[in-house]
Amino acid sequence: MAWFAPDFNRFFKDLAANNNKEWFNANRTRYERSVKKPFEEFVAEMIRRIHAVDKDVNIEPKDAIFRINRDIRFSKDKTPYKLSRAAIISPKGRMDHGIPGIYFEIGPEAIRVYGGRYMPEKEDLQRIREHIAADPRKFRTLHQAPGFARAFGEVLGEKNKVLPKEFRKAADQEPLLYNKQFYYGAELPAGKVTDPGLVETFMDYYAAMRPMNRFLMLE
Repeated sequence: MAWFAPDFNRFFKDLAANNNKEWFNANRTRYERSVKKPFEEFVAEMIRRIHAVDKDVNIEPKDAIFRINRDIRFSKDKTPYKLSRAAIISPKGRMDHGIPGIYFEIGPEAIRVYGGRYMPEKEDLQRIREHIAADPRKFRTLHQAPGFARAFGEVLGEKNKVLPKEFRKAADQEPLLYNKQFYYGAELPAGKVTDPGLVETFMDYYAAMRPMNRFLMLE
């Protein structure tokens, strides 16, 4: 049995054409039935399966799921609602985006899955670079591993033009030291939302990213 019905994506397509509080309130029952409840159940199952392999992930769906309301305070786009549902499953969920976990976003444009460290603070970036420079061969082995490369292709992120001098020699061996971010992801067709095996697909991605995630946690 599929986790989501076709109306999951249809709801967001209709919302895109009517992105206002009046329409949303008039369709709240539909939202609860087709989007909110099944997404919470899906996230709960993902948490259960991830906890089975990573005991430090011990959170509730509410700790992982991002609000559907957009933060419009500093945005020119004043539409109030996001056009997808998203969650991050990690030891602290959405309360700490700096901890590597699995982030996923499901909507009518695509299904996206990401891991790694997207926006590390300055001190964390320094520690990550020190960790890589101490063993660049191990880091390279992880991001060139067949399972990782097949799932994600490569490690992504904005780069510094100039590195602190203590990392320049190691960067000759591992150019990814220039990165300011270390993340990786994959995109699936939106129609896969009705696939009964979606949890298994996400867990395959989690297995592929897990060794790199743990490295970036400085373990």
